[in-house]
Amino acid sequence: MLMIKAIIRPEKVGIVLSELCDAGFPAVTKYDVVGRGKQRGVKVGEVYYDEIPKEMLMLVVNDEDKDDVLKIIMRNAKTGEKGAFGDGKIFVTPVEEAYTISSGSNQL
Repeated sequence: MLMIKAIIRPEKVGIVLSELCDAGFPAVTKYDVVGRGKQRGVKVGEVYYDEIPKEMLMLVVNDEDKDDVLKIIMRNAKTGEKGAFGDGKIFVTPVEEAYTISSGSNQL
């Protein structure tokens, strides 16, 4: 199993979640986060913002579903501006163990 963490623009969360659910991936955890990427923040007039609001979506999927989930996120989180900074980042890591708290059963 793999954990996918996607940091995306807040205005893209609704469509990404909807498309994930429609494709059979309804189990998602969502976090409000702030941060900055390579652009080192944004300057608007004389004000510099180095903590930009984003959303982090976290889901665990079977290895064979990884490519489908990545395509859904990338297709729907992209602003369409080629080379635009700030659309987000996706991290994929292996999950060694997962347990259901209520039953104590191992999910792998």
